[in-house]
Parts: sequence; C-alpha cells; structure tokens
Amino acid sequence: MKLALISDAWRPQVNGVVTTLTHTCAALKKLGHVVETFTPDRFRNYPCPTYTEIRLALGCGGKLSRLLDKLEPDAVHIATEGPLGLAGRRYCRTRKIPYTSSFHTRFPEYVNLRFKFPLSWAYAFLRWFHGASERVMVATPSLQGELEALGFRNLVLWSRGVDAELFRPRANTFLAEQRPIFLYAGRVAVEKSVQDFLQLQLPGTKVVVGDGPQRTELEAKYPAARFVGCKMGEELASHFAAADVFVFPSRTDTFGLVLLEALACGVPVAAYPVPGPRDVITDFSVGSLDEDLGRAALTALHLDSEACRRHALQYSWENCARQFFGHLAPITGRSVRPAVWWKRFPT
Repeated sequence: MKLALISDAWRPQVNGVVTTLTHTCAALKKLGHVVETFTPDRFRNYPCPTYTEIRLALGCGGKLSRLLDKLEPDAVHIATEGPLGLAGRRYCRTRKIPYTSSFHTRFPEYVNLRFKFPLSWAYAFLRWFHGASERVMVATPSLQGELEALGFRNLVLWSRGVDAELFRPRANTFLAEQRPIFLYAGRVAVEKSVQDFLQLQLPGTKVVVGDGPQRTELEAKYPAARFVGCKMGEELASHFAAADVFVFPSRTDTFGLVLLEALACGVPVAAYPVPGPRDVITDFSVGSLDEDLGRAALTALHLDSEACRRHALQYSWENCARQFFGHLAPITGRSVRPAVWWKRFPT
C-alpha cells in the first residue's frame, strides 16, 4: 500500500507524537509498504509562538494538494489538527475520498491552561475536525471512553510500542547523584505538571531530563534538582536506566511513551491514576498510581525491576504498525480527480 501520512508534528520536535509516527512509518516500511510523509519541513513554515521548535506550515494547501495528486496514495492518514491537518482534511473532503485521523494531544486542556480558552469551544472544533474521518485512532481505552462521552464517533484503538533494544537495563552508575534518584523525562511545560514532581518531599535527588518554556523558571525555583536538558538515543536511555523511580506527573497525556521507555529499562513508575498511566500501568508490581504523588514515588522504590522489563516487552512497534495499518481506509480504484474543474479533463 502507498500511504500518505500528514502531520504538523515532526522533527525537530521531540515528543511522543513524533516518536510514534516515526517508529510507525519505519515499521510499515519494513512490512513492505510505501509511506510518504507530508510534514512542515516540506513547506514554508514559521515558528509557533512560545514553542519555537514547533513549525507551522501556514498557507500549505495548494502545494499539499499538488503533492498528493502526484503521489496518488492508496490511503491517507491525518495525524494532527494543525495547518497541514486542516489542508489534508480539505483535500480529502473536496475529492470525496476516505481518510483516517488520530487524536494524540489534549490541545483543549493545553490552550485552557495557557490562555483560558473554553474547553467546550476547543472540543467542538476537534469534533468537527475528526467528524468526517472513517476512523479516529486513539491510544487507550480510557481516552476512547472520554471522547465517546464528548460526542466523538468512529473511535478505534491504536496502541504504542517501545524500542526494547535501546531502552534496556544497564548499570545505574551513569548518574552519580545521591540515591534514590527520582527522574522525570519530557517537555518542561505547564501542561506536564513538572512542578508537582519538583515540590515533592523525597529523599535523594530529583533529575529532570528535557527542555521547554518552563525550564528557566523551575530551575531557578528548585535549585536542588538537577536539570540536564534534552537527551536522545543512548544518552537518554542511560539516564532512564540510572534512575530508581520514574515519576510522571502529567494529567494531560493521552498515553505517555516515556512510561514504556522507563519500564523497558527496568525502572518502576510513579504517576497519578489518570488516563495514560492508568492504561499502561495495569500491573501494580511495575508502578504505583496515587493522587498522593510522593507516596506513589516512595512505593515504587520497592517494586521489581525485572517485572517492569517484562511488562514493557508486551509492546512493540511492529504490533503498533500492524494495528495502525488495519484501521486505514483504502481509496478504492483510481477515481480521485483534482478539485479544480479545469484540471479534470485531459487536454
């Protein structure tokens, strides 16, 4: 199959959406499919205010349509609800071809936290955006239930994976800080509730891996914590494996790939009992979920490293890609015509 994947989220962003899409594309290619990505780097793009690493492909509709017409894809998947996602949606609706989409990020909560934009208005937009999709892929049963209650339709489950070769148990001597080491990894931003972690009264050392708009403020406010910045690949995995507990304070993530990455390194998890952690930490021998995050962190100190690793190995990117592929909406035949009427007829 020849797949067109349209996403506003792409490198240089470092987040769960980009990780999911890049691993899924790679796994699909290994399975013999052709995947072409339509991402901001292929268009004139501009930095998003407050998040310069996010690039917005404003005015991309014409070029995207020409590229898609040239590709003649067998299926179209729209991964995000930004400018490229909107242009992809318009392309498919104009040509009356089926497509799928996915719900990755709780943008209503994010913009509400920053700008007090009403949740009901934002969810109304997302219902409209996803309303014509043949299927809307979501990461967890909890999220599926929440969205169904909000009026979303055609929801299907698309789980996640972990690179268990990269994220593996290692010697914990990589970090020399006083133990126990409680580690957070992810974007340092208000929607991630990193301050909930930093203000906990815990023994040992708190380590923050990642960057974001709140880093300068929090680094000044919590000088006892160690902020190491953004890490990738082997260096990131080494930080995970050197921790005693991975603390995940977010209440807004739809899954939390870092949970699987920590578990694959043999590191137990402490988190709030909310969607995402609640769907991943289904075995309480590998993580502690508690509204008292400090209590969860202390409980997780005594959990079994080997059980954590076994739990993570249930997830693979190949299975994730096969599930994704099974939900796609094939475009039957080659009846797709350009939307502009004078291009519909041969000259």
